[in-house]
Amino acid sequence: MLIRDAEAADWDAVWPFFRTIVAAGETYTYPRDLDEPTARGMWMLAPPGRTVVAVDETTGDVLGSAKMNPNHMGGASHIASASFMVDPAHAGRGVGRALGGSMLAWARAEGYRAVQFNAVVESNTRAVALWKSLGFEVMTTLPEGFLHPTLGYVGLHIMYRRL
Repeated sequence: MLIRDAEAADWDAVWPFFRTIVAAGETYTYPRDLDEPTARGMWMLAPPGRTVVAVDETTGDVLGSAKMNPNHMGGASHIASASFMVDPAHAGRGVGRALGGSMLAWARAEGYRAVQFNAVVESNTRAVALWKSLGFEVMTTLPEGFLHPTLGYVGLHIMYRRL
């Protein structure tokens, strides 16, 4: 698997799984009916942000994508944040772990002091376990912070990792 900077043409491969994941409404705080131009603008970041894709080196298929950026501006701009999406057809292949490791390396190289995830859905247990295994901790949970389409109101974690 190769992780590289996303190019404009990669969006055509990212959008189908992005749309599917967002429309399911189980893991992201994005509107479930997010349109393509808005989604593209939110995901395909310009510097100081960065968007990457994980690509199968044999087939060239895009397996997943991540965007990374300063979490805030000004006096809090030393904390990074990131979002990740893995094509469900390629789940369980270590794509999320590889993207997470790449993001951590980027954040260190860019001089960030920590990474904060603002909204990890509590019921997204695979993501929570992955981030914990990469050294993140749950700093707090906003009770009933997320309306899951089948589980109802669930907590929304703020997760943090010092670099």
